[in-house]
Amino acid sequence: MTLTMSIPALLFPAISLTMLAYNARYLAIAALIRQLYEEYLVSSSKNTVLQIKNLRKRLSLIQNMQAIAILSFLTSVITMFLLYIEKLVWANLVFGISLLLLMISLFLSFIEVQISTKALAIRLDTIEENR
Repeated sequence: MTLTMSIPALLFPAISLTMLAYNARYLAIAALIRQLYEEYLVSSSKNTVLQIKNLRKRLSLIQNMQAIAILSFLTSVITMFLLYIEKLVWANLVFGISLLLLMISLFLSFIEVQISTKALAIRLDTIEENR
Protein backbone atom coordinates (compact mmCIF):
# COMPACT_ATOMS: atom_id res chain seq x y z
CA MET A 1 0.00 0.00 0.00
CA THR A 2 1.24 3.45 -0.85
CA LEU A 3 0.80 5.97 1.92
CA THR A 4 -0.39 9.33 0.60
CA MET A 5 -1.22 12.61 2.36
CA SER A 6 -4.93 11.85 2.24
CA ILE A 7 -4.67 8.66 4.32
CA PRO A 8 -3.38 10.23 7.58
CA ALA A 9 -5.63 13.21 6.89
CA LEU A 10 -8.60 10.83 7.14
CA LEU A 11 -7.77 10.35 10.82
CA PHE A 12 -8.20 14.06 11.58
CA PRO A 13 -12.02 14.06 11.73
CA ALA A 14 -12.10 10.68 13.48
CA ILE A 15 -9.67 11.75 16.18
CA SER A 16 -11.35 15.15 16.54
CA LEU A 17 -14.76 13.55 17.04
CA THR A 18 -13.26 11.08 19.48
CA MET A 19 -11.75 13.94 21.45
CA LEU A 20 -15.14 15.70 21.54
CA ALA A 21 -16.77 12.54 22.86
CA TYR A 22 -14.07 12.14 25.50
CA ASN A 23 -14.45 15.76 26.54
CA ALA A 24 -18.23 15.33 26.86
CA ARG A 25 -17.65 12.31 29.11
CA TYR A 26 -15.21 14.35 31.20
CA LEU A 27 -17.69 17.20 31.62
CA ALA A 28 -20.47 14.77 32.58
CA ILE A 29 -18.24 13.17 35.20
CA ALA A 30 -17.22 16.58 36.55
CA ALA A 31 -20.91 17.41 37.03
CA LEU A 32 -21.47 14.06 38.74
CA ILE A 33 -18.57 14.69 41.09
CA ARG A 34 -19.97 18.08 42.07
CA GLN A 35 -23.38 16.50 42.70
CA LEU A 36 -21.84 13.62 44.62
CA TYR A 37 -19.89 16.04 46.79
CA GLU A 38 -23.15 17.61 47.89
CA GLU A 39 -24.58 14.16 48.67
CA TYR A 40 -21.44 13.21 50.57
CA LEU A 41 -21.75 16.30 52.79
CA VAL A 42 -25.32 15.32 53.70
CA SER A 43 -24.63 11.62 54.30
CA SER A 44 -21.60 9.51 53.55
CA SER A 45 -23.29 6.22 52.68
CA LYS A 46 -21.53 3.12 51.42
CA ASN A 47 -22.90 3.77 47.94
CA THR A 48 -21.53 7.31 47.91
CA VAL A 49 -18.06 6.02 48.73
CA LEU A 50 -18.37 3.37 45.97
CA GLN A 51 -19.41 6.09 43.51
CA ILE A 52 -16.37 8.19 44.47
CA LYS A 53 -14.00 5.27 43.85
CA ASN A 54 -15.71 4.56 40.56
CA LEU A 55 -15.47 8.18 39.42
CA ARG A 56 -11.79 8.33 40.36
CA LYS A 57 -11.08 5.34 38.08
CA ARG A 58 -13.13 6.86 35.29
CA LEU A 59 -11.36 10.21 35.55
CA SER A 60 -8.00 8.50 35.30
CA LEU A 61 -9.12 6.50 32.27
CA ILE A 62 -10.51 9.58 30.53
CA GLN A 63 -7.29 11.48 31.18
CA ASN A 64 -5.32 8.64 29.58
CA MET A 65 -7.80 8.31 26.71
CA GLN A 66 -7.45 12.01 25.92
CA ALA A 67 -3.66 11.99 26.19
CA ILE A 68 -3.31 8.97 23.91
CA ALA A 69 -5.79 10.41 21.38
CA ILE A 70 -3.75 13.64 21.32
CA LEU A 71 -0.58 11.61 20.68
CA SER A 72 -2.40 9.80 17.88
CA PHE A 73 -3.38 13.14 16.36
CA LEU A 74 0.17 14.44 16.71
CA THR A 75 1.67 11.37 15.07
CA SER A 76 -0.79 11.77 12.18
CA VAL A 77 0.48 15.31 11.67
CA ILE A 78 4.08 14.09 11.88
CA THR A 79 3.22 11.43 9.28
CA MET A 80 1.98 14.12 6.92
CA PHE A 81 5.14 16.14 7.48
CA LEU A 82 7.30 13.07 6.79
CA LEU A 83 5.36 12.45 3.59
CA TYR A 84 5.88 16.10 2.64
CA ILE A 85 9.66 15.77 3.02
CA GLU A 86 9.50 12.37 1.27
CA LYS A 87 10.67 10.19 4.16
CA LEU A 88 8.33 7.33 3.23
CA VAL A 89 9.78 4.63 5.50
CA TRP A 90 9.52 6.89 8.55
CA ALA A 91 6.06 8.08 7.49
CA ASN A 92 4.81 4.48 7.34
CA LEU A 93 6.28 3.70 10.76
CA VAL A 94 4.86 6.82 12.42
CA PHE A 95 1.46 6.27 10.80
CA GLY A 96 1.39 2.74 12.20
CA ILE A 97 2.14 4.18 15.64
CA SER A 98 -0.68 6.67 15.16
CA LEU A 99 -3.15 3.88 14.38
CA LEU A 100 -1.93 1.86 17.35
CA LEU A 101 -2.38 4.84 19.68
CA LEU A 102 -5.89 5.40 18.36
CA MET A 103 -6.73 1.74 19.00
CA ILE A 104 -5.39 1.98 22.56
CA SER A 105 -7.43 5.11 23.17
CA LEU A 106 -10.57 3.41 21.90
CA PHE A 107 -9.87 0.34 24.04
CA LEU A 108 -9.55 2.56 27.13
CA SER A 109 -12.84 4.17 26.13
CA PHE A 110 -14.42 0.72 26.02
CA ILE A 111 -13.17 0.01 29.56
CA GLU A 112 -14.47 3.38 30.77
CA VAL A 113 -17.92 2.60 29.36
CA GLN A 114 -17.92 -0.70 31.24
CA ILE A 115 -17.04 1.08 34.49
CA SER A 116 -19.71 3.69 33.75
CA THR A 117 -22.27 0.91 33.51
CA LYS A 118 -21.19 -0.35 36.93
CA ALA A 119 -21.65 3.18 38.28
CA LEU A 120 -25.23 3.16 37.08
CA ALA A 121 -25.77 -0.17 38.86
CA ILE A 122 -24.46 1.39 42.10
CA ARG A 123 -26.85 4.30 41.60
CA LEU A 124 -29.74 1.89 41.10
CA ASP A 125 -28.75 0.12 44.32
CA THR A 126 -29.01 3.46 46.12
CA ILE A 127 -32.50 3.99 44.74
CA GLU A 128 -33.55 0.51 45.84
CA GLU A 129 -32.14 1.12 49.35
CA ASN A 130 -34.28 4.23 49.73
CA ARG A 131 -37.54 2.53 48.74
